[in-house]
Amino acid sequence: MSAAHQLSVVNAAIFDGVSAELTEGVVHIHDGVIVAIDGSARPGGQVIDARGGTVIPGLIDAHFHAYGTELDLLAIESSPLSYLSLVGARRLAAALRRGFTTVRDVAGGDPGLARAIGEELIAAPRYLYTGPALSQTGGHGDPRPGDLDLCAGGAHLAEIVDGVDALRRAVRDRFRQGAHAIKIMASGGVVSLTDPIRIPQYSAAEIRAVTDEATRRGSYVAAHAYSPEAIAHAVTNGVRTIEHGNLLDAPAADLMAEHGAFLVPTLAAYDAMERRGEQVGLAPIGQAKNREVLAAGRRAIELARAAGVPIGFGTDLMGPLEDEQLTGLRLQVEVEGALETLRSATSVNAELIGRPDLGRVAVGARADLVILPGDPFEDPSILWADPRHRMVVKDGRLI
Repeated sequence: MSAAHQLSVVNAAIFDGVSAELTEGVVHIHDGVIVAIDGSARPGGQVIDARGGTVIPGLIDAHFHAYGTELDLLAIESSPLSYLSLVGARRLAAALRRGFTTVRDVAGGDPGLARAIGEELIAAPRYLYTGPALSQTGGHGDPRPGDLDLCAGGAHLAEIVDGVDALRRAVRDRFRQGAHAIKIMASGGVVSLTDPIRIPQYSAAEIRAVTDEATRRGSYVAAHAYSPEAIAHAVTNGVRTIEHGNLLDAPAADLMAEHGAFLVPTLAAYDAMERRGEQVGLAPIGQAKNREVLAAGRRAIELARAAGVPIGFGTDLMGPLEDEQLTGLRLQVEVEGALETLRSATSVNAELIGRPDLGRVAVGARADLVILPGDPFEDPSILWADPRHRMVVKDGRLI
């Protein structure tokens, strides 16, 4: 932004992204950065009166799909990218209005969408993308039904890539195109049609090739994985974040902690698919798979916490289920409480994506904020209440 802009948020309690206690203070912002937190307003800039509410860091959704326009993977992969981008822009704008000022897109995204966001052609959160996820033939990212001989489609959400050399090329090309990290499919999934949900995907050599390329680039690999064996297969071969992880057991949780891996639970997706799956076109096989992992998701968070695994926050909502994004906070609060859930969706996710300037209300941090109409520790329901009753600040400017 070319012109300097000053903003102060007054009459607010502050959750800094980490501390268990709220503090009082005025948040002063200059050019998109928090420059002071003290006791008085300063003349010369815009003032927002929080009216006794609470300032929290802008929320981070670490498992988002801009191009996840429906639950039918084959339909997505056969759609024109221009259509997916236009729908994706609306999905991103809605996420921003809910208070998600950063999203990590872990299957999709491309330089064109990122450029449009950077040029402020569309209203959107900060956008970190992996490009199409990498899937083996017949894996979670392979949208083809087993009884039809079809082309795999446009590689919008996922690309089928087999073999060490081909995977190395694919990883290098994603980084050439500005990818934040790399996503692989390391086990079966709910919406894919031909893969058992528990069986690990990709060989050890293939995963190691991907993580080696990402590490040398100074980045990391995120893996879709449900079962203990798939999780162990991923983290022992260098994967840094486990997406979903619903079927986690205690030994696999200990292994994650030993390797410094993060868990990104996505409780919102399973809850929404259980309630609305048939209505929004989830195939019967997907409904059956979803029931297998639904109840286990909460237990996985408890096991990860007991083992000392850092726990982030994601949603993984496809198609019309995107309106359940804030429901994900409620579901995680029911397991962990408001404090740990807020940490997960702010400072922990910021650490996960390697952005210490995000996820905190602190001097020197980017001024991404949500102003809630009350105390989320006394009344956690304000976290998932109607977003029209909150204010969102991104880069120091009121949305």
